[in-house]
Amino acid sequence: MEHRSLILLGLLMGQSQHGYQINEFIERNLSTVTNMKKPTAYATLDKLNQKGFIDIQLEQEGNRPTRKVYSINESGRNYFYKLLLNNLSSAESVNYQGDIGLMFIDFLPMEKAIPALKERLKKNEYLIELFKKTPTHGNRTGVNLAVEHKITMLEAEVAFLEKTIKRLLHLD
Repeated sequence: MEHRSLILLGLLMGQSQHGYQINEFIERNLSTVTNMKKPTAYATLDKLNQKGFIDIQLEQEGNRPTRKVYSINESGRNYFYKLLLNNLSSAESVNYQGDIGLMFIDFLPMEKAIPALKERLKKNEYLIELFKKTPTHGNRTGVNLAVEHKITMLEAEVAFLEKTIKRLLHLD
C-alpha cells in the first residue's frame, strides 16, 4: 500500500482534488508507474483518511451529486515525506515476465525463438520512441526523471536483446 499512498498523497500535495480528478490523472499520466485502478484508489484514500493523513470535505455544485474533495493535512505531509524518502532510497529487484520465456527458450528451435526475440526487440524500440515523445513537464523535474528512467530501462532491454540475438545466431 505504501507506493499507492505515496502516489495519492503526492497528487494531493499540489492541490485538493475530488476522486474523479485523481483517477483521471492516474489513468492519463501514471500508467507507466502504476496499475492502480479506481476501486483501489478510493479504498486507499479512505484508509489515508482513517489514519488521519487526509481530510475529506463534501462539495455540492448545482444539481450535481455531492462529491468528496480530498486534501492532505500536516500529518499527511509528514507521512508523504517519509514515504518519499523511503522510495527514493530503496533498491528493488524487478521481475520481468519476459524472463520466463528466456528460461525456457531452449525448448524452441532457434528458427522460432530468434524471430520472437526480434519482435520483442521491435516492440521495445517502439516504446522508447513513444516515451521520447512525452512532453517535458517544465519545472516538474520529477516527472521528467521518471520518463527518462523508463527510457533508460527500455534501452537496456534493447541492448540485452540485441546481444542475445547475436549470441543465439552464432549457436546455429
